[in-house]
Amino acid sequence: MTKAIKLLTALPPPQRQRLMTLAREVSFPEDARIFEAGGTADRFWVIRSGAVSLDQQLNSLQRVTVASLGAGDLLGWSWLFPPYTWDFGAVAFSPVRAYEFDARAVLARCEEDTELGLMLVRNVAEVLAHRLEMTRGKLMEQYTLHRRGAL
Repeated sequence: MTKAIKLLTALPPPQRQRLMTLAREVSFPEDARIFEAGGTADRFWVIRSGAVSLDQQLNSLQRVTVASLGAGDLLGWSWLFPPYTWDFGAVAFSPVRAYEFDARAVLARCEEDTELGLMLVRNVAEVLAHRLEMTRGKLMEQYTLHRRGAL
């Protein structure tokens, strides 16, 4: 299983410093919807404190939480891949403080600084690989419970 990485601490100090010049500090109150599935993915965040739930709309009345994120975690990766729309929704589970990055500015910086771009893409890929493995584990757990009649 892949190890969970924290995006900013995984970047070497020179690349982290170059990326952080594009950051701005933001906060979200508890229960604030940060983004909705299908919306335009034009930014991403690194959570400084608090917790965020990623969710998926099952029907008009029901959402299911697919992941919980906390301090140091990357929130949002859809800004990196066409069609640049969110695959999930995100809501602040508690008050959240985060660094916010404008995707267009980050992508432009990565075009100028290919070392930063390569490191950033590699680290986002590691985050995605870990989350995919965690999701697979949860699905297997649910399947096993369902087969045993526990659900």
